[in-house]
Amino acid sequence: MSPLSECGSAAADRSTDYLETFDTVIDFDNKGFLKLKQDDKYADMAAALLMEGEKIVDAYRSMRDGVVFTDKRIIAINVQGMTGSKKDYTSLPYKNIVAYSIETSGTFDLDSELEIYFSSLGKVTFEFTGSTAIVEVSKYISRAIL
Repeated sequence: MSPLSECGSAAADRSTDYLETFDTVIDFDNKGFLKLKQDDKYADMAAALLMEGEKIVDAYRSMRDGVVFTDKRIIAINVQGMTGSKKDYTSLPYKNIVAYSIETSGTFDLDSELEIYFSSLGKVTFEFTGSTAIVEVSKYISRAIL
């Protein structure tokens, strides 16, 4: 049993519910999004959720799900159902990040990687293929956590 569920408070119950909801977007056994490719369609999906003055840095997709990086947070989009009309949006503010690591692409290895350590979620890995704004995203994360 997790420490959150042992707490018994309403806040702990909400935190546990949050983790269960987020589990549908990121597999917590693997804790990652793999082979993300740049796709502005997901930026359009997340646009309605943006705060005033918040800007999208880049957007990526995996098979059906997507990840949008803004200047303030990560928005994970879980496309559900057969038609894909139902979507689950999860917001991960940069202020909850305690550490991160980036691996940029090389000459022959075009994949890049971003590992983020969240205070209550643990490590989440994003693996990208092709062109990414990973360095720009890391600057926004640094501004939030330093």
